[in-house]
Amino acid sequence: MSFGEFTRLADEQAQHLSLSGLRAGDSVVLVMPQGISLVAAFAGAMVLGAVPAILAYPNFKTDPVKYSQGLAGVLANLKSPLIVVDTSSTETLLLDHLPKTANTKVTRAAPLQRDEAPPLGTWRRSVPEQIAFIQHSAGTTGLQKGVALSHAAVLRQIDHLARALNITESDRIYSWLPLYHDMGLIACFVLPLVLHLHVVMQSPTSWVAQPATMMQLISDWRCSLTWVPNFALQFLARRVRIEDRAAFDLTSLRAVINCSEPVRAQSIDEFVNAYAASGLKPTVVKTSYAMAENVFAVTQSHVEGSPPRVHVDRQRLLQDGLAVGAEPESSGSTCLVSSGTLVAGQEIRVVDQNDMERQPGEVGEILVRSDCLFDGYYGRPDLSAQALRDGWYHTGDLGLQIDGELYVTGRSKDLIIVAGKNIYPHDIEHIVCQHPAIHDGRAIAFGVPNPNLGTEDIIVVAEVSREDDFLDDAKIQNALRDAIVAELDVAARAIYLKPPRWIVKSTAGKASRAATRQKLSGEHPELMAYDQSSSVGRHERPI
Repeated sequence: MSFGEFTRLADEQAQHLSLSGLRAGDSVVLVMPQGISLVAAFAGAMVLGAVPAILAYPNFKTDPVKYSQGLAGVLANLKSPLIVVDTSSTETLLLDHLPKTANTKVTRAAPLQRDEAPPLGTWRRSVPEQIAFIQHSAGTTGLQKGVALSHAAVLRQIDHLARALNITESDRIYSWLPLYHDMGLIACFVLPLVLHLHVVMQSPTSWVAQPATMMQLISDWRCSLTWVPNFALQFLARRVRIEDRAAFDLTSLRAVINCSEPVRAQSIDEFVNAYAASGLKPTVVKTSYAMAENVFAVTQSHVEGSPPRVHVDRQRLLQDGLAVGAEPESSGSTCLVSSGTLVAGQEIRVVDQNDMERQPGEVGEILVRSDCLFDGYYGRPDLSAQALRDGWYHTGDLGLQIDGELYVTGRSKDLIIVAGKNIYPHDIEHIVCQHPAIHDGRAIAFGVPNPNLGTEDIIVVAEVSREDDFLDDAKIQNALRDAIVAELDVAARAIYLKPPRWIVKSTAGKASRAATRQKLSGEHPELMAYDQSSSVGRHERPI
């Protein structure tokens, strides 16, 4: 559709929302499938001066009780007078589980009436520092934190990002990313909306079901920019048939930006090699470090060339928090990929537990300060005070700097400490997912206290690809243990093999460590009160 059509639709949604009782300054929750109605309602709310928040739309995998609880928690914090659903929403899962309160009304979005008529004239000028919209972190409970962002902060971020990526009017953006996630909302909707760029969008569920459609749409529409999480690169390399790749022409792509997860060299290399015959440039994958609290990007790799890589000694990195150079082919070497250099208007510090500066090459927590940083979590001054101190946002992410490049290594709260060794759970998960019986991307690792030894034990839960794989569970577990020991020189206390779709996912489709740990602990309470003499689960084989 054209920008003229979209403007008209946004105006119609604004009038409809106004008739439904929405007023300037009110927050409004949008629970709708990805599509034109959703983006028009989002823009329409801002036309009124209201504050929209997009929440995840349930699918057939969604647990109705957990979804309802999560939605209720968010609504209680936002105090929204209105929830907007799609005109075709008849799913019992959605309508039956929407919170029913005297202060919150549920309404359907206005029907789409696409034409070229001029706007109806209900636009309201906004104050630059007024809240434009609220982003929510991708979580599974009502404890999600709403990030309130002003119009000025959003526009500054878009200006910085456009300059960093050398965006021109000829660029076209492709996206399957959900709009309740900052990468999908900011980079793949608000940015092209503000800059008047073409955008080709499909739903996340369509992409997951048929991953080849992403490459086909990019090929057909000659898209030049797209953002993806790291796991999507390997997913595309492994789930699209070689014979299907021959039909794609990917020469138009100038940047596939790897964002939102720790960047892995193997994932990049697999993707680039898989699509080289389709015309994909070998330097097309770029990287970025981004977060909702900063609107989006803090760092961005250069548009020319590939992000820098450094090979470091794995043990020195884990034990001492130091990046000490190592030969790429050596057994104790690990490869770190840069997430880029600072975007304009951004500052970072890397600090230790006492907020003392770490030197280049030393791992510490990443702190961010910028001209587009949020002012705090909506309705949660307690959480805001914890995260924002002296103007710096404490991200909870771990990383290091080398030659002005930021290398993100993991989350401090997820770190597992085994006998004094620092272990990143995503390193364990990556090793586990290399086994052919394990569903790629469906592994979770975390630590549990071992009071007998005064340290933490490693617990792993992984989904097998097929139910028949349970017949070889002991063999698979032994192979996984051997692989973890060989790579990291630590042993997993327990490995649980689970059937497909057992692991809990966040609303963004990522495996959730916290929720999966809670689910596993419910089935195996010995995890929370460990005793070496305790009985163990069917798929647990203690070391």
